[in-house]
Amino acid sequence: MTNWLASDLMTDDQKLALGGFVVGLLFGFCAQKSRFCLRSACLEFWRGALGEKFAVWLLVFGAALAAVQGLMLAGLLPVQGIRQLETPGTLSGAVIGGLMFGVGMILARGCASRVLVLSGTGNVRALVTGLVVTVAAQSSLSGILSPLRAKLSAFWVVAPFDRNLMLHVPDGTGLVLGLAFVAAALWFARKKGVGVLAGLTGAGVGLCVALGWAFTSALSRVSFDIVPVGSVTFTGPSADTLMVLIARPVLELSFGVGLVPGVFLGSMASAVLFREFEVQTFNGETGTVRYLAGAVMMGFGGMLAGGCAVGAGITGGAVLSLTAWVALFCMWVGAGAAALVAEPGSVTSLGRARSNG
Repeated sequence: MTNWLASDLMTDDQKLALGGFVVGLLFGFCAQKSRFCLRSACLEFWRGALGEKFAVWLLVFGAALAAVQGLMLAGLLPVQGIRQLETPGTLSGAVIGGLMFGVGMILARGCASRVLVLSGTGNVRALVTGLVVTVAAQSSLSGILSPLRAKLSAFWVVAPFDRNLMLHVPDGTGLVLGLAFVAAALWFARKKGVGVLAGLTGAGVGLCVALGWAFTSALSRVSFDIVPVGSVTFTGPSADTLMVLIARPVLELSFGVGLVPGVFLGSMASAVLFREFEVQTFNGETGTVRYLAGAVMMGFGGMLAGGCAVGAGITGGAVLSLTAWVALFCMWVGAGAAALVAEPGSVTSLGRARSNG
């Protein structure tokens, strides 16, 4: 692997795109088969009925955290070059963006990663939602919404020293915490009857995050040029991919540009292999307006928070970035508030059932 990374057979950008594509294929396949979804996990949590979706999310997060922290302790993922730890961050963006993203994913019935995965299974609603998320994200990055995003981000900025939680906890804390999450997830999965294949592919989703970090870090160490070190995220890369397709005559390769089509094709392969591919469209019961409103909130909220439920919540959380953990927490809070307002019957009915039990 090291010889290939250092070879001149491909440019660094081509290597990044190919690596992103491979990671995306694995992520899409595993995410579809495990039904990994933060929205579903949040709904189970706030309904007080923890089940399979919560167990899978916990397994994904724990596997990513343990694997990434293991890489860092082994010296295979140095802190140098990790944007989430070496640059200032915005806590105001993490709070406001996280809350908006949480509300948006409830309205759109899926987070940014989930709608991309569902798009590969024939879900036209998810495909349209994902396109709107992408447009809103691009508008927030460099379009009409970018001044508002910059203003909100500037309210509460933290220095790199404060953003890097690893500087404030004993060595190995992240690895121990990740393994604890994995242990809890395995116990929970067994208790809730999560299948072996769902559990393995759930762990695979988390390991894809670690694989992305390991690959980009390894390439950066052997390259003569500056190579961005990062891993799986969707709001920014989806916007980049869209701009490549509609506004640029030359294909500018990157890890994210390879990642997005990889996830789509990996999800499609899983759906076809397990006979789950089915075309689904909008109808009178789906509520088109709520999908579109949720998509806009996810696009803006994700860019403001520094990433989506995967990009900030798992990829950033796995390197112990303070802003990522705050954003993830706020996504859970925003999702709970939105579920109570948009889907009050499902939340309160379960609460009454538990109290009467």
